[in-house]
Amino acid sequence: MRPRHIFSTVAATLLLGLPAQADRLPLDALSAYFNAMKTAEAAFTQINDDGSISTGRVYIKRPGKVRFEYDPPEQAMVLASANTVAIFDGRSNQPPETYPLHRTPLSVILDRTVDLGRAEMVVGHDYDGIATTVTAQDPEHPEYGQIELRFTAEPVELRQWIIDDGSGARTTVVLGEMQTGHPLTNLMFDIRYHMDQQY
Repeated sequence: MRPRHIFSTVAATLLLGLPAQADRLPLDALSAYFNAMKTAEAAFTQINDDGSISTGRVYIKRPGKVRFEYDPPEQAMVLASANTVAIFDGRSNQPPETYPLHRTPLSVILDRTVDLGRAEMVVGHDYDGIATTVTAQDPEHPEYGQIELRFTAEPVELRQWIIDDGSGARTTVVLGEMQTGHPLTNLMFDIRYHMDQQY
């Protein structure tokens, strides 16, 4: 199903502003942006590896928690918490597919402390006249794939990510206006709770 590719496949872009070439955002500023983020939520558009498009809303609670709610006709939800990713398919009677969060490139920005300056973590740091793009990976496990993060400035804001799962499959997630600082309960991300509710 398409949501399975959220951690293993690609995205397009919704970018505003035209900062000068000298405005490539430094890695320490981007690390600080994530480390200051406690909660965030935004509408998203997901472009899957096969070209299909899904929409929904994403909720982030750092460290280690994320929730993707897909709009109809999708009947899917993806949760990450307790170092586990679970993919719920509302059309199936089977328990969710699960796998370790640390095996997904998204874990790079969900870590308790984000340090993009860590040796061999960032393998690309570019600026195209519109946005700063950082390509990062787990330096100890590059085989887990990469995440390409796209930021605008003034203020710093994450606008998009592209996940490459290491096998060539790519998924793009384009974020709408991101709201930060709103309280999000841990229950929203509790995989066991949602399994008990659904099965």
